[in-house]
Amino acid sequence: MELLVLNAEEVRKALPMEQAVEAMIEAYSQLSTGKSQVPLRARINLPEVDGIALFMPAYLEGTNEFGMKFVSVFPNNAEYELPTIHALAVAIDPQTGRPLALLEGAALTAIRTGAGSGAATKLLARQDAVRAAIFGSGAQARTQLEAICTVRQIEHAWIYSLDRPGAERMVSDLAGAGPIPQSLEIAENPQQAVQDADIICTATTSHEPVFDGTHLKPGVHINAIGSFTPQMQEIDSYTLSRAYIVLDSRDAVLSESGDVLIPLAEGAISEGDLGVELGAIAAGLKPGRTSEEQITLFKSVGVAVQDAIAASRAVRRAQEVGLGEMVQL
Repeated sequence: MELLVLNAEEVRKALPMEQAVEAMIEAYSQLSTGKSQVPLRARINLPEVDGIALFMPAYLEGTNEFGMKFVSVFPNNAEYELPTIHALAVAIDPQTGRPLALLEGAALTAIRTGAGSGAATKLLARQDAVRAAIFGSGAQARTQLEAICTVRQIEHAWIYSLDRPGAERMVSDLAGAGPIPQSLEIAENPQQAVQDADIICTATTSHEPVFDGTHLKPGVHINAIGSFTPQMQEIDSYTLSRAYIVLDSRDAVLSESGDVLIPLAEGAISEGDLGVELGAIAAGLKPGRTSEEQITLFKSVGVAVQDAIAASRAVRRAQEVGLGEMVQL
């Protein structure tokens, strides 16, 4: 078997953020209009090390793209000087079932997750949004910032992270890079980050809300991407009760995310508040933002259509420009 292998840097070159955002809009649209096959992801919990392994296949019928991804999230990996997330993605030929390519999945995951928020920001955030707040300073936080700056003219962004050295590296590495403004600043506290923000992205592994919803200004858009277990909660119940809530996948969010499950259990929101998927907005079936003062919130736990389409598009681009290495298995 001959297989194309793309390392992390090659994945980043093969999947520029602007193209990734458009791919996510397509993926979400197919997901919400019944043009994809996406089983709920299989999960293995490793409680002794607080680890989770996920296995995610998907087929996009509308564009004939097929793939799967393995990802592990082990929050204690810093003790071993290893990344929190390890992942591999496989692009598969939908005509023959032959594996076409193996892609470093952490880079792919960071790009597609950022691009998912970029898609939500493009469809939901105010057009005049210029100030941002990013919670977290890891790989996911970095692509969140890149994505929102790709779809809106961000002039200033606050970075808030419990990992101060990580936040300092993020500012040093990203200030002025590509669409990201030179004006990046570390916030001393969550209120400083959010009180003037037009767009907020949360990309942490927190089990408690990372900011107080009473500090939000009208019209803010929030991308909440960190909570992917019922115990994790980045966004407080008060914020959910005020917001127009948009989901990547209703089934997946109701199965996995404490950001939604905890406010539901508290009675702050009802399941009737959770009827809108981003793909339905992308397909023109549901409205997006309905007023300049409305608070919009995109809750994402990640869905396999994102990985399948991202891998497919990255492989296509890599083949066009000669990236990667062919290996025999």
